[in-house]
Amino acid sequence: MDLSETPRNKCAACYRQFNRKEHLVEHMRISYHSVHEPICGICGKRSRSFESLREHLIGPLPKAECERVFRERGCDLCLTILSSRNALRVHRDACQLSHGNNGLLYRFANLGIQDDLRIDNTNTRAVALACKMVGGGSDGSLDLCAKVCIIDEYENILFRSYVKPCFPVTHYWYETTGIRPEYLRDAMPLRQVQRKIQDFLCNGEPVWKIRARGGKARILVGHGLDHYLRCLEVEYPASKIRDTANYPPLMKTSKLSNSLKYLTKAYLGYDIQMGMQDPYEECVATMRLYKRMRSQAHRNENYPLASDPQNKNNFASWRQNELERMSPDELLAISRSDFYCWCLDYA
Repeated sequence: MDLSETPRNKCAACYRQFNRKEHLVEHMRISYHSVHEPICGICGKRSRSFESLREHLIGPLPKAECERVFRERGCDLCLTILSSRNALRVHRDACQLSHGNNGLLYRFANLGIQDDLRIDNTNTRAVALACKMVGGGSDGSLDLCAKVCIIDEYENILFRSYVKPCFPVTHYWYETTGIRPEYLRDAMPLRQVQRKIQDFLCNGEPVWKIRARGGKARILVGHGLDHYLRCLEVEYPASKIRDTANYPPLMKTSKLSNSLKYLTKAYLGYDIQMGMQDPYEECVATMRLYKRMRSQAHRNENYPLASDPQNKNNFASWRQNELERMSPDELLAISRSDFYCWCLDYA
């Protein structure tokens, strides 16, 4: 039989086709397709990231029909398909966010130092953290935290302080940081900042007792948080961290991180990090990205992760011959995600 006439087995998620059913089963076993993947609102194809979905809709080689519909009534920020062009205009006005919180006046009103961070000063469930670094060492390559900011879910500043590093500063990078030597002379020592932030995040719970779900410990949002926490010498469990730099739906198709500058422009609709930079600006951008990803409407599942020990509806529970008798839709139904979707923070 000619190869082009061979019956094909089509994945119900990504639409990839295979000559043999066993190859489709193996594909489903390692692909972790799930309801938490970005999905095309036109043809229903699932993608591993929003960047993959964007390429499907408006990339170099888009799906022709999907591209046509998307250009007529698709939002280029959240990639949602609206019912009409008028609905798109209304949606786009709400989807494209403005720079900062309450404009320039808010930022000028909050230029002072706020160092009274306390465990009981807010009931916010998630907070965003960002730092501004100066350089240590002879060539300035040693990152030293010199300014830190924490905001709540409503973009209110909870903590904002200059930080006195433990090592001598050799490069202030004033053009981008806006930090001068006199700002750090009487700044709060790193150890004191570290204790305040650690206590605030844990919210009365010991680090070793913090659970992935529930409890009093706060969700920590940011971009490149591993680096910030390392510079602050703060220990915090990965299960409570929401990092926009390594969240799979926000990563490149090559599985590399996107810059926060790109993510803010592509998914929020405005520019950041233009000239002198402030950690408040980064906090706002990461919190908005987190809330946009958290608000994704996905179907609820009792055990949504492939790694959940209670999850019996996974491929390891089935014999190969049973899997090969399943339809592509049935195979998709038992597949689970390999990453924690932020929509689960609402659960």
